[in-house]
Formats: sequence, structure tokens, C-alpha cells
Amino acid sequence: MVRTLLRLPALGGVALLLLLFAPFAGASAPIQAQALVSSSASVSVFATGLNNPRGLAFGPDANLYVSEAGLGGTNSTVGKCTQVVPPVGPYTGGYTARISRISPAGARSTVINHLPSAQTSPALGSDKEGVASVAFINNTLYALLVGGGCSHGNAKVPNGIYRVDRDKGTWTLVANLSQFVHTHPVANPDVDDFEPDGDWYGMVATHGVLYATEANHQEVDRITTGGQVSRVVDLSTLFVPPPGWQGATGITYHGNFYVSTLGTFPVTPGTEFILKLTPSGHVKVAVSGLTAVLGVAFDAQGRLFALETITAAGFPGPQSVGTGRVVCVGHNGTLTTVASGLTFPTGMTFGPDGALYVSNIGFGVPTAGAGQILRIDTDKADCD
Repeated sequence: MVRTLLRLPALGGVALLLLLFAPFAGASAPIQAQALVSSSASVSVFATGLNNPRGLAFGPDANLYVSEAGLGGTNSTVGKCTQVVPPVGPYTGGYTARISRISPAGARSTVINHLPSAQTSPALGSDKEGVASVAFINNTLYALLVGGGCSHGNAKVPNGIYRVDRDKGTWTLVANLSQFVHTHPVANPDVDDFEPDGDWYGMVATHGVLYATEANHQEVDRITTGGQVSRVVDLSTLFVPPPGWQGATGITYHGNFYVSTLGTFPVTPGTEFILKLTPSGHVKVAVSGLTAVLGVAFDAQGRLFALETITAAGFPGPQSVGTGRVVCVGHNGTLTTVASGLTFPTGMTFGPDGALYVSNIGFGVPTAGAGQILRIDTDKADCD
């Protein structure tokens, strides 16, 4: 998915990655966080030492669970199956992704590791994909895998929904999403930029069922805990690629589903939106005027927040560092910046304490352990 932001920061290869993060070389995570600028909320570093953190979920134990893309690998499946077309592919894979648990004090521990992780071709900076998101149904943790599948260099483990045993550090396949996209193609795939195993991103649990977004094919799917998969909506019929592609990313539920869009590149600020999606598949634009959105969440007051991973115009480059932000959507659709100065944030969720937790430095950094979780106090945010 060449247009997706998770690859475009590496447009110039490793040299650009090193240029982007040269100011952070040799710096500790707390020092990195000094670049953060809070607009109307208190921002602090809650946890460090993460490898490309993505989706977040609080568990019934009050711990925060973090999906991590990992560090990729060197396994190749070229000649064994259909590959992702260059320059994105071919991918190579490995088993470096994981799910971490963060205590209320900010201490990280591993729930399960050695999970499939994939990386793009060196031409696009070897960007990483692994565990995309996590969610709870009652006391059970579920994970959404995007780093699996033969086209990602991990032929033995498909992309899918997995049930995680937090005590034993094991997982079990619930639904094979690689197989689902193979047998249930969308109406308008982009043949010049196609992910055979899908490019899964967001996941939410509601009413005992999981819902997942897939950005490359542009779909939202419903997955039961018994492994039944069905399509809620095929967004490729509304946003026909290549020029009309939008890419479904973050998802949350608040009476209806709210799905964020990433959009095409180069970035044109203010052209993206949040979709309101009914369980029956009806779609309309709920919020407009956004830029490169990767996350969406409601707080306990019913206020809607959006996570913009970059807001600088053009192709991602040095000017993109520190341009991520969190905005609050007012009742009349106005956007108020709650926190700015974030660098490539990728996911967010509200915690039991009412604060907003954000995955920061979620991609693009070639150094292990550079990812962070930020805590943002939004209580005093004036959304109107």
C-alpha cells in the first residue's frame, strides 16, 4: 500500500530514516519526549522501550496492553506465493513482534513474544508490520495480526484474529483473515498496490464481537469469537482507487462505528475525515477537515478525539517530525488541538483514569525500543 503513511516515511530509504531521527541518536526516551509540545493538555511519557507500538487497550486488570509491530526479519517467500509488488515488496519476515503489558506505574513486561513481523523492501526503508491492534471481550485478550501471511515472509502464520492466553503467553487462531481476503475480494482493489494478505490496522470489540479495519483493500469486517467473518462495508465502492483511495485505519464504537481515514500522498492538510458507519453498513462523513488520521476515540463525556499522525504538507520527510497531534471535535464540527508535537503516533485509547494514552514513535525508527506511550490529560480540553 504505497500511499499509506506507514511506508512513506521511508520513501528515501534508510538514509531518510536516519536523517529524520538524527536528533534522537543516542538519546534516551525521556530526552526524546522533551520535543513534545502540549497545546491545551498535560502530556507526559508513560512508558518506553517499545518496538513500533500500534493499537492499545486497557484490560480488566487496569494494565495497558500494547500491540507492537516488532523489528521485522530476513525470511523470504519469493517464488512460493504472490508477493507484494515493488517498491513496497517483496517483504521479508521474522518473529520479532510482541504484545506488551504496561503497569499503572509505567513498567513494561511481555505478555507474548516471537510473533510474526514483516518488513517492506529496503527501497522503502524496511518499515515494519506485526501485531496491529488488541482488544478485550470480558477477560479475554484478542490480537489482530498484520505481519503474517506468505506475502509478508511468514507463510506458516496467517494474518488473523488470535485469542491470547495472558497467563501462559500463548495464542490460538480464531479467524484466518488472510484466507478471508483471498476468497472475498473487494469490488475495486488497486492492482498496482495490492496486499494479498491484507493490511489490517484497527480493531474494536462491542457486544461480544470484534470489528477490524483493513486499509489496503478498504474494508471493515465483523469477526465473531467463534471465527465467523463477514464484511460490514466495502469502502472501495465509495473511494475507488487509485485516485479515490482513502484507507480505513482507526475504529471505535459509540452507538455506531467511527472509522478514520488516512488518505493519499502527498499530504494535503484538512482533506481527511472520520466516517460514521452503522452496523448494517451505511456510511456517511461524520467529521471533516482532518489530516492523515490513524486513531479515533470517545472519552467518558462522549467527546470525540482524532489522532493525526502527521500534519505537514507534502511527502513525509524531516518536516514531518513532531507534527502529529490529537484534536477534539466540537459539537459543531470545529477542531481543537489538544496536544501537538507528537512524532508518528499510531494509536490511542482512553484509560480508566480518564486520560488519553497514545502510541508515539510508532514507525519509521530503525532503533529497537524507541517507541513510547504518552499520557495526555484531556480533562481541561475545551472542545467547543
